[in-house]
Amino acid sequence: MLQDQASTAAVGSNAADAWEDPKTTAVLVLADGTVLEGFGVGAVGEATGEVCFNTAMTGYEEILTDPSYAGQIVTFTFPHVGNVGTNEEDVETVNMAADSGVRGVILHTGITSPSNWRATRHFDAWLKARGIVGLAGIDTRALTALIREKGMPNAVIAHDPSGAFDLPALKARAAALPSMDGLDLVPMVTSTQRFSWDETSWTLGEGYGRQDAPTRHVVAIDYGVKRNILRLLADRGCKVTVVPATATAEDVLALRPDGVFLSNGPGDPAATGEYAVPVIRELLDRNIPTFGICLGHQMMALAVGAKTRKMHQGHHGANHPVKDFTTDKVEIVSMNHGFAVDRETLPANARETHVSLFDGSNCGIALTDRPAFSVQHHPEASPGPQDSHYLFDRFVEMIDSRKASEGR
Repeated sequence: MLQDQASTAAVGSNAADAWEDPKTTAVLVLADGTVLEGFGVGAVGEATGEVCFNTAMTGYEEILTDPSYAGQIVTFTFPHVGNVGTNEEDVETVNMAADSGVRGVILHTGITSPSNWRATRHFDAWLKARGIVGLAGIDTRALTALIREKGMPNAVIAHDPSGAFDLPALKARAAALPSMDGLDLVPMVTSTQRFSWDETSWTLGEGYGRQDAPTRHVVAIDYGVKRNILRLLADRGCKVTVVPATATAEDVLALRPDGVFLSNGPGDPAATGEYAVPVIRELLDRNIPTFGICLGHQMMALAVGAKTRKMHQGHHGANHPVKDFTTDKVEIVSMNHGFAVDRETLPANARETHVSLFDGSNCGIALTDRPAFSVQHHPEASPGPQDSHYLFDRFVEMIDSRKASEGR
């Protein structure tokens, strides 16, 4: 009996010794001075950005390599992020030499060992390699509720294994950060030179293919383009030439495109539009079939005289319902944007084609006097999974129609 009591006491003592609060090795300091403590993952150091939340349950590698997230710190509302590891095939950024657009990542639960047959690297090692500062172990639902109430705050995220943080300095740094309004972030993610793209979509057992018999030529203006957009164009018989965001109309026209694609990208569309909109306007005036996604959608709207506005919390996730008025169907789409086109400013020749069923914001337009259309969501991200792929078919049909009218 005494032996049993002694054993029980020993177990209790060991349990008490083991039950220690984890050491704070990472903090998130918001611009209003709020400090959230957790433990660090990924790269050691500090990063600044606008904090947003993403409601997707899968696709974290694609999200964290989407150039549209440049300048932001992504909070995942799904608690178990990283448990399927990472691989070399799901990266979305084209310019691998560029710094990661995402500044930081916030998780609820610590990263577990990968459990997926495609995994080649632990998520923590992948974050370190890409220089992404991470924080785990906080109530991400509470942070999400804060963002929903007060909007997307600027913040500093810091990871130090020693747990030594100068909080007054971090608070001052967070408070001094500029708003996303007026920021042109495209230069940090766009390609620096022209290149061709022929990779097609991934298939089980074969991986990615190559398109070797193009029937159309599309010039894609890269404001932060995602790989899967280019693949879906290649799938449809398009030879794709990607040009930097700074390409002039003369640069694009010299390539004799059958169609022009305006890519996704980060930052304030009005800021990028200072140099991009005149180019887009001239291409539209040439009646070249044009298709825009995300930032490309916003800048097409700006090119025809509409305006954009900063959103309170933005749209970031893979479960957004959008209605297409041209088909009268509802699609489940992926979204990632903090600015939106103000429908009240759309000119008469810009017809609204898509609308968000979450908040009623504009999600698509088509020009009535030129062969051009655009959408706010990401059809290539395939959350439906293929609800919105028809948009790429619509684009190539527009190209073929114009070629037929010209006898080509």
